[in-house]
Amino acid sequence: MKHKAMDFKKVVAAVTLTLAVGVTASPTSTAQTTEIDGKSVYSSADAWLCRPGRQDACAMDQTATVISADGKLTQETFTADPDAAVDCFYVYPTVSLQATGNSDLVVEPEEKNAVLQQFARFGSKCRLFAPMYRQVTIPALLAQGSSNPLPIDRELAYRDVAAAWSDYLARDNQGRGVILIGHSQGSFVLMKLIQNEIDGKPLQNRIISVLLMGPPAGVTGLPVPNGADVGGAFQHIPVCHSNSQIGCVIAFNSFRSEAPPPAGSRFVKAPDGMHAVCANPAALGGGSGALDAYLSTSNSFLYGSAPRTAWTNPPQAIDTAYVKVPGLLSAECVTNEHGTYLAVTVHSTPGGSRSNTISGDVISNGKVLPDWGLHMIDANLTMGNLVATVGEQSKAYLAEVAKKHD
Repeated sequence: MKHKAMDFKKVVAAVTLTLAVGVTASPTSTAQTTEIDGKSVYSSADAWLCRPGRQDACAMDQTATVISADGKLTQETFTADPDAAVDCFYVYPTVSLQATGNSDLVVEPEEKNAVLQQFARFGSKCRLFAPMYRQVTIPALLAQGSSNPLPIDRELAYRDVAAAWSDYLARDNQGRGVILIGHSQGSFVLMKLIQNEIDGKPLQNRIISVLLMGPPAGVTGLPVPNGADVGGAFQHIPVCHSNSQIGCVIAFNSFRSEAPPPAGSRFVKAPDGMHAVCANPAALGGGSGALDAYLSTSNSFLYGSAPRTAWTNPPQAIDTAYVKVPGLLSAECVTNEHGTYLAVTVHSTPGGSRSNTISGDVISNGKVLPDWGLHMIDANLTMGNLVATVGEQSKAYLAEVAKKHD
């Protein structure tokens, strides 16, 4: 997909500042309600990116080309499970290019791209629910500090997601287990939803797991006290340590192992006495694990595109949206003086026929911005691992439910 040209350095600086300090709602902001004629806007199918039983954003093709180290190509097909016994609820990251402070609820290519990269593949394990929400837009973030700032209401984004969650619970949940999934601004909003509506409340019993990819600056990742698995941001939801553990959270921010987060990193530094959660999707029990990545063949990411990668030498035609590169990538949680993060290692095969490089760094004016790490592809790098974990957690949850009803 094509993206509008923009100064990415300005984008990321504006995103960071806004997430870190918050934005006061403008009195001129007009989109303040989540109801129309007394009904939730989410009672309308148009307010959802994804709902079960539709040909919508989540129905996009997820076929992948598997590239072995010797350059051999095979195809991996994808099949959604329309009869999945559990649900997934997703909040997408900052992607809107609308020239307003907050986006509207109209589905644009940017939101579809986020679903394509980060959510649709979970359809093999759960029914998919993804609401539109009136997020803070990229142009609004760019305009902050200028002579013509756009009015922003960050609370509106939260109120929308909370209203969508309430609508989902009332119309669709019917006591089913659910996995909550978010990235960046989406993780930020989900964290607040969990704190206000779920953590320590009866509804927590329905939460199979929480996946917070790339929790953003301003909330210092997902902080927990040193030596503890719970506390900090959540008081009753612990960090996951196995694929079969339920009611827990997986959170991480990914950086290349050879390019760890520098001083002032935007994502991984926690307050004194705490650390940012790093639950490695490839090895929840600890240590290093192989990443089951689904990488974009077009190098189209959340905020822009990198030069197209030649995945084999000599180049071969690849006509799928994704490639898998088994054995090329691994990850391990690491702590340095600047924070705790998911260190991603590329295992080169000298003289091999498969590319030994991946794209996904944040680049401005030809230079990598090291404090952002691999934020744009947090989901792509870990997608296969997370989908498999959701499958195992769902089995464990359903077994637990069955046991309670015996």
